[in-house]
Amino acid sequence: MKNEVLAKFDDRNDPHGITRRRFFMGIGAGALGATASGGTVVFMQYLEPNVLFEPPTKHVVGVPEDYPITSVVSHPSIRVYVVRTPRGFFALSAICTHLGCITRWNEQAGQIQCPCHGSRFDSSGRVLAGPAPRPLDHLLISLADDGRLVVDVAVVVDPEYVLRV
Repeated sequence: MKNEVLAKFDDRNDPHGITRRRFFMGIGAGALGATASGGTVVFMQYLEPNVLFEPPTKHVVGVPEDYPITSVVSHPSIRVYVVRTPRGFFALSAICTHLGCITRWNEQAGQIQCPCHGSRFDSSGRVLAGPAPRPLDHLLISLADDGRLVVDVAVVVDPEYVLRV
């Protein structure tokens, strides 16, 4: 009698082909396979170098003869103003120090103006009006060996820095 009861619950005698045991074994094997595949993908990504490709920070902005004395020339593609004074050249960041908006040179007013929040700067980057908390950043400008002006947007210099040519 005891064997008859056990035989009733033994899924090896299932006439339909798939048993509960085989079903759960298949689920377990699938879970282990998915885990192994995911682990392999993560391991392969670990072996590859994680390189961050950033744009260059040094940009050629022309030759000194391109800039008349007392001029402010905007280079919107690199977000820089190149200013020439009787003392020499300096470069200003075109990014507003308030919230990072891109400023514009207004020739008629002789000012650099932020179109977003109304900050205004003079041609040397000092704050004239608006919510900007500090002057525009002065960037490194140098003369290359071939006589062209190069601005490095990653190097902030002292506001007194002037390139004499």
